[in-house]
Formats: sequence, structure tokens, C-alpha cells
Amino acid sequence: MTTAATRRPPWEERSSAGGRAAKGGVSLVVLAVVLVPLYSVVLTSLSDQESINLAGGMVLAPHHLTLESYRAIFTNSLIVHALLVSLMVALAGTAFSMVVTVLCAYGLSRPRSFGHRAILMTLVVTMFFGGGMIPTFIVVSSLGGYDNYWSLILPSAVSVFNVIVMRGFFTATAQDLVDAARVDGAGDWRILWSVVLPTSRAVVAVITLFYAVGYWNSFFNALLYLPDNGKWPLQLIIYTYTLQGNFIPGTGVTNGQHLGYQALAPLSLQMAVVTLTLVPILVAYPLVQRHFVKGMLVGAIKG
Repeated sequence: MTTAATRRPPWEERSSAGGRAAKGGVSLVVLAVVLVPLYSVVLTSLSDQESINLAGGMVLAPHHLTLESYRAIFTNSLIVHALLVSLMVALAGTAFSMVVTVLCAYGLSRPRSFGHRAILMTLVVTMFFGGGMIPTFIVVSSLGGYDNYWSLILPSAVSVFNVIVMRGFFTATAQDLVDAARVDGAGDWRILWSVVLPTSRAVVAVITLFYAVGYWNSFFNALLYLPDNGKWPLQLIIYTYTLQGNFIPGTGVTNGQHLGYQALAPLSLQMAVVTLTLVPILVAYPLVQRHFVKGMLVGAIKG
């Protein structure tokens, strides 16, 4: 007989068959909401105009599959260059942002660091108050950022939210490890590299993913600072030529007509470009997924 002393807490009790079925049903609905649009985008990118006309738009059932849209994309210098620009901006921007964020968070996590409380409060204020778009544009342009790639990185290089999360995680590092390293003669650089970062892999992985996704999906800075479409990243190509209903130069499609690619549909081409932007995120997310919950919750709770 189960007594009050041995009874499990409500959150540890085994759920009923009806509860498990309800959870499974909700999970299936959420999974369908996520996967069906993704499936439709990929399938439409592989469909010809006849299949799209038959479906009345986005394709849900395969009919005539073709790779012509992808062939048109990878033989188009504008899109290939835009893809390379996006990759380089995401890699360089993520690396730069992580270096600055790690150094800032580590300095703010040390209780005896110079002015760390005043600096932290100043950073927090910037989360709620900013200079505005026009002053930012004037500053970046006056520094030579207009029509330069670094304007895609530096204006949004550091997220104060990410700094605070990482600072909380660094603060939770066992003080005994830090003291032992100092006794062995290690300085702050050695402690950061050999003690703090190895014990903070979860938050580093999560913040890296945040920055990488942010740079990969960003198009607004390019819209402001890059007037030459030959320098645009892939996301601005999507915004201009896909979401606004225009057609991508050099792909064989213009004004709704086919110019050299048999059975190439404008909607198929648009969905093919969208699919290309999804691939890096789908590849990167599973690599850090196991760190995601720990990296967000531990730093936030213990900080």
C-alpha cells in the first residue's frame, strides 16, 4: 500500500494511457505543422509548371519532378555569388561575434574586474534604448561601411542578451577550479581557455548557433548598406526576387516566360532558392541540439 511518505510527486507519476495518447496526438500535430510546409517547399522546388498548375500553387503530391530549377540556380553567377557571400558573412561574423562575446562575458563575470558593474548596466540599457536606424546608417557610412561587406557584420556584431546569458554561465564556473588554476600560475587568458570554456561548451554551442542563424537569415543590413546587387547575400536575393514577386536575372525566367530552361516554373525557382537557405540551418541545428536546453537554462538560472 502506498503511503503519503512514499508517494511520488505529481510530476514523477506515470501518466495514464489517455494522457500518453493526448501527448502523442499533440506531438504529431506540431510535427505536421512544421514538416508539411517544409515538404511542400521542397516538392514545389522539384516540380514543373504543369504540376504547379495542377496543384493550384504549392505542390503537396508529386507529379512531374525535375531538377531544372536547381540547375538554373547553380549556373547563375548572381545566386552562386550570393550564396558564397552569405556563407562567408555567416562564418566570419559568427567567429568575430563569439570572440567579442566570450571576452566581454568573461570580463563581466569576474567580480574584481575594473568597472564591470557599470559596464554591465550600460550594456543592459542598450537592450531597451538605441540610437535609431538613421543615426546608425550615418555612423556606419561615415566610417566607410557603405558598399562594404564589413557593414553586414560590425553593426550587429554583439547581442547583449547573449553576453548576459554567457556571463551567467561563466559566473557559475566552480571557483575552486579557477583558484586552483591561479595557484598553478595561470593568468586570465589561460583560465579562460583551459578552465572556463571547457566547462561551458553547452552555452558556447548555443550562442554560436544563435549568431550563425542570425547572420545567415539577415538581409536588412545588406538592404541598407549594399546598393550593388552583385554584392548581395542570398537572403536579400530572396527578399527582392522571391518575396516581392520579381524574377532573378540570368535564370531563364522573366516576366513569366521561359527563356532557355524547358518546363522551368517561376514558383519552382523561388522555392528552390528558399530550400537552399534552409539547408545550412537544418545541418547545423542537430549538431548543437543536445546542448540547447542546458545552455539556455543553466546559464539563465544560475547567473
